[in-house]
Amino acid sequence: MNFLKNLFGSQGANREEGGGSAMFFYVRPARCDDVVRVRVDLNNDLSLNDDSSGYWIRKVIASSNYKCGRAELTLYFDINRKLLKSEISGGELVNREAYDHWRAGQQRT
Repeated sequence: MNFLKNLFGSQGANREEGGGSAMFFYVRPARCDDVVRVRVDLNNDLSLNDDSSGYWIRKVIASSNYKCGRAELTLYFDINRKLLKSEISGGELVNREAYDHWRAGQQRT
């Protein structure tokens, strides 16, 4: 069982929980109340800019709720993988509290 925990990183390997190589973003797609948690692995998911001055990534986000639209999240990082700028279309970025509130509502139903 520890093998699976280590493989899938369930022991808090993210920046929100004290370090690691991942960041989490929370997106509310248009036309629904769902909040989707998006994981970005800073070591494996990023692409180098054409001029090698930094990195970027584009993620298409879709909820399991068919009523929700798709959102597109584009993130830009400097050469040290520090977030510089985020752009989103088809939804909005929300904070972790909004995600936790939405999850709590899902567990009650």
